[in-house]
Amino acid sequence: MRAIYDIEAPKKPTNLTINSDLLRKAKELKLNISSVLESALAEKVRQEKKNEWLRENSESIGLYNKAIEQNGLFSDELRTF
Repeated sequence: MRAIYDIEAPKKPTNLTINSDLLRKAKELKLNISSVLESALAEKVRQEKKNEWLRENSESIGLYNKAIEQNGLFSDELRTF
């Protein structure tokens, strides 16, 4: 899967506020908090970008779906299923 951000970009120190008990438990489990956050944040950005694209293209998608409903697909006669 293609990354949605520059994975070679330099790391930047950031201050965060996190539930202290959750942080303690993550540290007890020796989780790499930066890595976990980066993965979760990348997934959230990916989902938001997808939603943004769907919103921006909803009219075109609707028109395309309507055309398919009315006219079918060009390959309908070729299907064997």
